[in-house]
Amino acid sequence: MSKGIGRITLTVIMSLVLVGMLFPLIYMFVVSLKTSNIFGDITAMLSASFSLKNYIQIFSRGVITRFVFNSVLVAIVVTMGNIIFCSMTGYALARKKFFGNRFLFISATAVLMIPQHVVIIPVYILISKLGMHNTYWALILPWLVNPLGVFLMRQYISNLPDDCEQSARIDGAGEFTILFKIVMPMCKPALAVLAVQVFLTNWNSFLYPFILTSSPKLYTLPVGLSMMQGLQQMDIGQLMAGSTIAALPVIIVFLFFQRQITEGITAGALRG
Repeated sequence: MSKGIGRITLTVIMSLVLVGMLFPLIYMFVVSLKTSNIFGDITAMLSASFSLKNYIQIFSRGVITRFVFNSVLVAIVVTMGNIIFCSMTGYALARKKFFGNRFLFISATAVLMIPQHVVIIPVYILISKLGMHNTYWALILPWLVNPLGVFLMRQYISNLPDDCEQSARIDGAGEFTILFKIVMPMCKPALAVLAVQVFLTNWNSFLYPFILTSSPKLYTLPVGLSMMQGLQQMDIGQLMAGSTIAALPVIIVFLFFQRQITEGITAGALRG
């Protein structure tokens, strides 16, 4: 009897937490589909008719398309870069025994303990001195390798059997062939976790794109939405429509890759 009560209590608590998490998203989506500015008025929200007017108007301005393009470009390029470079670095740290191996791994791991705000000024100065400020390079180059990705790939590869790799070397395969055709296919769960984490981090990134760019042509979606409120005198309905557009890729990625994410996290925990 007590177990049944405990299960019911847990279900109720989990349901309340779920409602609390979903309500802001549902509210944002509903407001974006309403014909009038009814932000904060529940009664008006229920009575107002649905329309795609806010989405049509926000796209008719033109700039939102540019913001979406910039976010997609930066997120995809950075994600692909992390998949390649983190895999290469993790493979070298896991399989190659050389002087300084452990020091390099500890250094990469130690970077995870440094708050991003601490390196804002050094990153800005470095990007400016390299002549990359207000360019796509500033949005892409500093983030092509993620220390968390290096740690994840190194730990995952370290626990993989190396029989196939040794057989491939005997057959004359080079290191790049072994990495890309043997090791990386076995790392799909870890790569899925890495790809999702990097994509979502860069898609939602606001601070560094805001600091490292000054032209609206290079604004990513989070930066663009924050600017459009003042520059375009956007109403709440259109702002909610833009926020919905920004949230959709995050929701879609989790819906389509939740199994891979779970497998990667579970495998990482078991192998750790």
